[in-house]
Formats: sequence, C-alpha cells, structure tokens
Amino acid sequence: MRFRPCIDIHNGKVKQIVGGSLKDQGDQAAENFVAEQDAAWYAALYQEKKLSGGHVILLNPESSPYYKATKAQAMKALAVWPGGLQIGGGIHDKNAEAFLKAGASHVIVTSFVFKDGRLKEENLERLVHAVGKEHLVLDLSCRKKEDAYYIVTDRWQKFTEVKLTPEILDELSGSCAEFLIHAVDVEGKASGIEKDLAKMLGDWGKIPVTYAGGVGNFEDLRSLKELGRNRLDVTIGSALDLFGGSMGFEKVQKVCADGMMQA
Repeated sequence: MRFRPCIDIHNGKVKQIVGGSLKDQGDQAAENFVAEQDAAWYAALYQEKKLSGGHVILLNPESSPYYKATKAQAMKALAVWPGGLQIGGGIHDKNAEAFLKAGASHVIVTSFVFKDGRLKEENLERLVHAVGKEHLVLDLSCRKKEDAYYIVTDRWQKFTEVKLTPEILDELSGSCAEFLIHAVDVEGKASGIEKDLAKMLGDWGKIPVTYAGGVGNFEDLRSLKELGRNRLDVTIGSALDLFGGSMGFEKVQKVCADGMMQA
C-alpha cells in the first residue's frame, strides 16, 4: 500500500473540507482545517519524504472569483516538485497539457469525461489524444444511492447515471494510467471507510487505484489494507496531523510502506 499525500485547495488556501458539503454557489464548504502554510510548503515536504504520486486538487470551478488564487497555489506546488505530483479540478482537453508542462506528472479528470450525467467517450478520446493515457488519471469518485455507488461530478455535487462497477473499471482502464476514487459520503469525516467500496476495488485491482475517504485511525487503515487485498493506495486528509488530525504523518508513511498495521 502506497501513501499518496494530498494538497486540496479551496478559495486560494490549502484546506481539508467535508467533501459532501462543497457548493459552487458562494464557494462554500464545511471546513475541517485551513492551513497556515501554502501549497508549495506541502509540496516541498512531500518531496523531502519522497512521497510521489500525491494529488493537488483545485476545489473551485473556473467560473469562481477564487479560481485564479486557487490555481496560483497549485502552480506553486507543481513548480516545487516537477514530476512529483498529479493535479485535478477543472481539467479538460484544452488545458491538460499546460498543467503537465507546469510540472504535473498526471492530470486527474472527472467532469469532462462524465458530462451531462453520462460517459462521454468522445471527450475521453480527446483527452487521451491530448496527453496520452500514461498521463491520465480518471477520478471515479462516487456516492451511494439505492444500494449502489454512482460516479459524481462537478466537485462531487452532481450524480451521474453511471454506476461504479467492475465492468466500468474494465471499460475505462484501457484509457488511463490510474484511478482515483473518493468515497464522497465519508470524505472529510474521518468516520470510517466505505468497506463495500474498498472490497470491490481491491477485488478488481488491475491498474493502480487510490482510495480516499473516511480513514480516521490506524484501524481504518488496517481494514483498507485487508479489504483492498493490499492492492489499493490511500490518501488521508482530515485525520492526518498535518491537517489537524490525530494520525501521525510519519507513522502513516511507515505503516503504509512496511505493512506493519499495528495501531
């Protein structure tokens, strides 16, 4: 299990939010933590610890008055560690290459591919043509509805009609390098992982998958490792001491790296 660090940026600041609370209207979100340090500080720390493959996520849409400040923070992080971080949030075929040139190793995309509630294969093809599947991470973040997980878009606010299943993972895996999957209903709550989702993703396990959402302690990390059959990478946000939580950053690294899952 690899630990994938994160830098979530909202209204120009590094934050941890409750994922399901995010609203474009008024650029609102329930905040768990607002960092004093900027995104570049976190990027330098992750570089020092050799934690490649982390995610920089822009949580404001391009239409937001805060987007410029949020993007500026993200670009500082990419400049600190070229090739060490992935970036997502408002990525499409016209701007993806610019983020790679700015230092991102991969671009992370949801809404452009799942447009108007459904999979737009032509948009996926345009992205692959623009950057190559080796630089593309598909974010299949999901929420539960009627006992199934559905992919959500537009900063997790809109349900699509696409269920997250092994079959859709098979279909999409030929067009990307990795999947990033936030369990949005528990994102930012540190209240436990979505066990059914973790098991499904671990059972599938054909290309790299990073799970995010609900990890609140080392028991959750143990459960994720077991249910995911040690095939899933993990992102931890609000529970991490870097973001005001109780899980030690260095201990999380050690546990993920050596598999010693003691609390």
